[in-house]
Amino acid sequence: MKGERRIAALWLPFWPIERLYRELAQRYPKITERPRALARPSAGGLRITVCDRQAQVEGVEHGQLVPDAMALCPLLELHPADIEGDRKALARLARWCGRYTPWTAADPIGRGEEPDGILLDITGCAHLFGGEEELLSILHRRFCELGLTVRCAIASTPGAAWAVARYGRNMLSIVPLGGEADALRELPVAALRLDRAVVDGLMRLGLKRTGDLYGKPRAPITARFGAEVARRLDEALGFEPEPISPNLPHVPYRASLSFPEGLMQLLHIEEAVRRIAGDLCEVLQREQQGARRLELLLFRVDGDVTYLRAGTGRPSHEAAHLARLFREKVAQAGDDFDAGFGIEAITLACLAVEPLSPIQDGFDGNETHLHDLERFLDRLSNRIGQDRVLRLEPRASHIPERAVADVPSLRGMTPAMRSWPTHRDVHRASMLGGSLPRPLRLLPLPELVDVVAEVPEGLPRIFRWRRIAHRVARTEGPERIAPEWWRGNRQHTRDYYRVEDSEGCRFWLYRDGLYYRDKEAPRWFLHGVFE
Repeated sequence: MKGERRIAALWLPFWPIERLYRELAQRYPKITERPRALARPSAGGLRITVCDRQAQVEGVEHGQLVPDAMALCPLLELHPADIEGDRKALARLARWCGRYTPWTAADPIGRGEEPDGILLDITGCAHLFGGEEELLSILHRRFCELGLTVRCAIASTPGAAWAVARYGRNMLSIVPLGGEADALRELPVAALRLDRAVVDGLMRLGLKRTGDLYGKPRAPITARFGAEVARRLDEALGFEPEPISPNLPHVPYRASLSFPEGLMQLLHIEEAVRRIAGDLCEVLQREQQGARRLELLLFRVDGDVTYLRAGTGRPSHEAAHLARLFREKVAQAGDDFDAGFGIEAITLACLAVEPLSPIQDGFDGNETHLHDLERFLDRLSNRIGQDRVLRLEPRASHIPERAVADVPSLRGMTPAMRSWPTHRDVHRASMLGGSLPRPLRLLPLPELVDVVAEVPEGLPRIFRWRRIAHRVARTEGPERIAPEWWRGNRQHTRDYYRVEDSEGCRFWLYRDGLYYRDKEAPRWFLHGVFE
């Protein structure tokens, strides 16, 4: 049964050729009026895919061979058809329609192989624009301002809206709730989005209109033409669901703002971003949620959309902080930021949110400093790239090179990570009998060194690293680290030593293996350097 779902279908009958005119107008401001057409190779030679009205007046038709078209219209200007470019441009135009509803998609079924339609799920959105009639008028006017011919229809199913937009009598049509059967009754069977061969076969049987299929036994039709005819009819009438898949990420929270005139100056755009961030953060604060990943959509007057994305290391509902992240992105673009003929609407969407967990500040105020540091890392990561600002994250391993991992700072810190001891705490613990202090600077890979000791298992006295000999003056250790048995049998026990040479330089050495236990003779490696 049909529900309260409402779908708007937009048909652009001259989309490829009008897109060509838009590109020519951008390249050549004073373009001459003459008949134009697009053509591409096909069976039998080069054929016309679409032509403008002037060419149609001269007798040029879709699918016509180019020599025949040139004979009818000698002044015809030909351009190569770009179906893939038309499809991408139509997808961008469908995203631009996201200012009216977030659920938009380029129509996957066009005329032949040519994409020429957009579907909008306007359920619950029409009242924001004054009702369905007003929304339909706005869509028609805006597309006309973009230089595009458009036919619009609204119905309760995508199939019915698609059919009425293409085969209805009026440029703007609204099918009332439950009126799909009456609206489709007099339309040709081609309005059911069937293959041309199926349409020809139905017409030879006398089934020329959609209404001729009402009440007919389905078994003979299915046996001859397959299940597509019954499925398309049920989809158009609402007896079988037909989803619209825009391939967009789930957006739990969003806020939008429209302007009567397009914004051109960066200062005005930044102020608008600050206001919309405040509106979004009010909702987040009320729901006790914090934004982690955000997307800012700038809808331009010329039908294009600019996307800007930002992230945070921890959940945040601070409007000033979130607005500053996007303000820096806009300012960073500088002269490369293209507002076209102005920004007429903006949308700020949360692509990922997390619950806000209250964190109690300590007596020393470290939590405040850590919060300021995280905000600084957010700004730095969004400015130069999240993959370029890294931090060390602890791992459950005693092996030094596996104890930490480099992760993007925007990944954030969990409450457990925020309680990990600092280097000062580790140093204080070592003075009280804990493990030896470890250097902050480790080599990418431990480097093999030659060591001279008094006895094989004794303390190092001289070691050679990178062809330079160092005489050991002081030594602390060893700190023994057993191998991780689950990683295999090729690992050995390590004995780490903190050594200082005669010139005051301090190093972190370890002996890989134990004498009289391992089959191979132990080797010495230099793993880190103390500051």
